[in-house]
Amino acid sequence: MSKELELKYGCNPNQKPSKIYIEDGSNLPIEILNGNPGYINLLDAFNGWQLVKELEKATGLCAATSFKHVSPAGAAVGLPLSDVLKKIYFVDDFTELSPMACAYSRARGADRMSSYGDFIALSSTCDKTTALMIHREVSDGIIAPDYTDEALEILKSKRKGTYNIIKIDKNYVPANLEKKQVYGITFEQGRNELEINDEMLQKIVTQNTVIPDDKKRDLIISLITLKYTQSNSVCYVKDGQAIGIGAGQQSRIHCTRLAGNKADIWWLRQAPQVLNLQFCDNIRRADRDNAIDVYISEEYMDVLSDGVWQNIFKVKPEIFTKEQQLEWLKQNNNVCLGSDAFFPFGDNIERAYKSGVFYIAQPGGSIRDDNVIDTCNKYNIAMAFTGIRLFHH
Repeated sequence: MSKELELKYGCNPNQKPSKIYIEDGSNLPIEILNGNPGYINLLDAFNGWQLVKELEKATGLCAATSFKHVSPAGAAVGLPLSDVLKKIYFVDDFTELSPMACAYSRARGADRMSSYGDFIALSSTCDKTTALMIHREVSDGIIAPDYTDEALEILKSKRKGTYNIIKIDKNYVPANLEKKQVYGITFEQGRNELEINDEMLQKIVTQNTVIPDDKKRDLIISLITLKYTQSNSVCYVKDGQAIGIGAGQQSRIHCTRLAGNKADIWWLRQAPQVLNLQFCDNIRRADRDNAIDVYISEEYMDVLSDGVWQNIFKVKPEIFTKEQQLEWLKQNNNVCLGSDAFFPFGDNIERAYKSGVFYIAQPGGSIRDDNVIDTCNKYNIAMAFTGIRLFHH
């Protein structure tokens, strides 16, 4: 391990010179096993690593995240996949999936459009199966505490041998104070060492006071994910994985809508109309992802018009009508929702309920808390006030 790492450039090619180092002169806690990671790659890597490390500690399950531009596109723990999830994540050709492979499949598969060109973080050793999955996806790099020999060789062969592979010291503890500069001015603050666990979900303020253990786990996943997501942010979680993350919006309701729309797309991808799509042989993975995204959108004719569909599908699909989609969306339920700051109005709850939300964790503290609670009671949603804000910038 070295004391500093020279980078090609900073956020943009004109921002030179660029490097990373620890202010007290200590060795960096990473080893570059392959490639030449850039400035934004490393921002994604270090934020992603913190997220998965905390997820594993909080849940006792291995975890993975898919990062893009300093926010997670997906995050998940290593629960087994159903046959439907294997199909929509395009991993149904694997005979066996390790827990880490399941975690990565969930993290990458939740929002495949946003995960394109991601930086991956794994909480524990990258095994052969996980490496094989990563090898066929478009990705910038990976950070993990270790790699099996087989996994390392598979990953080294990716992207013509230039794939970024980082090994991090899992025992590294950063300084209590962190600093950054803006316009030549140094900002200093204590690190956000808040431990997110069941204790944060004790204050249930709704008429429905029952939050089952698996839903508490999902709320914890949402809150830890938000801790490393650019604010404002909300996160929808179901069955151990984020299914919709709304990041970096100035308006809370726009976060809720954005993330809700992503959660809806995740659920619509499991509908028979989508599962039964017959794609042309050898279609690229990215083209297939985009075709599905367009097919279930209002722009569906962009992939169904004559002269176009023949390049994508073997058989022309029927239109997946708005009415059919709404009926399918009604079947989604037991979704959990976390917010990095309070919901100011009940409209957020109204929108969340449309995406199957039954459980919510948020700080509370709005002057309209009563309106938010009343809206939850209207739909029998259980909501906990954590009392803790999770802004991240």
